[in-house]
Amino acid sequence: MLYYFLIKNLIDITYNVVMISDENIKTLQALIDKAKNIVFFGGAGVSTESGIKDFRSKDGLYALKSKYGAPYEVMLSHSYFEYNTDTFFKFYREFMINKEAKPNAAHIYLAKLEAKKNLTIITQNIDGLHQMAGSKNVIELHGSIHRNYCQKCMRLYNLEDIEKMENVPTCPHCGGLIKPDVVLYEEPLNEQVITKAIIKMQEADLLIVAGTSLRVYPAASFLSYFFGNNIVVINKESVPINRKISLEINDAVGEVFSKLK
Repeated sequence: MLYYFLIKNLIDITYNVVMISDENIKTLQALIDKAKNIVFFGGAGVSTESGIKDFRSKDGLYALKSKYGAPYEVMLSHSYFEYNTDTFFKFYREFMINKEAKPNAAHIYLAKLEAKKNLTIITQNIDGLHQMAGSKNVIELHGSIHRNYCQKCMRLYNLEDIEKMENVPTCPHCGGLIKPDVVLYEEPLNEQVITKAIIKMQEADLLIVAGTSLRVYPAASFLSYFFGNNIVVINKESVPINRKISLEINDAVGEVFSKLK
């Protein structure tokens, strides 16, 4: 009898969890269906299901013991790039470039949603997976591994060009150092990108914040420009956000979006 009681309660608990999850999905679907202008604000957690490590989780890049002496977070700074260029590129090629990564359910759902809704993606990621999935309205706050430029003559190079070069890529035309078009620590965001992101935030009536800890500034400060009524947060861990939230789902982003229509 006791065994039956324990099993029954376990089933009831499991059933309730599933029902709560289903209710969250229904609520999220309703918010998306009702919205006229949506901004999806995404961080590293959007791409973890594609096999790309995030930065600050317990299994993230910054939790790993560095192979190069300096902590990986330090190696992503402009100062390190300037004074330890050779080591920077060894690290960059190993951890920042992942040619095997493919769009996951989150990227694919957003690309399909863009065909039906006025949707803008504002991403902190540099992997280009949103574009690979087919999204067009993408604002890349921190740049992209797919764009590179010579610091001397400003010629542009794609990722394939960089991969064919030696560890430290140099311009074959002028000999200048080629830098990935990514924003490192100590570097400012592009002003035109900032302006575009702020405008899209102000126009939105639904903001979906996903896969981000909101610890990186100034990117996290963009939320203050959202004046709509509904904020949805999707992240494996709770996010400290000083705003009224309509819905919070603590789960993987792709897992959540795979259940939407």
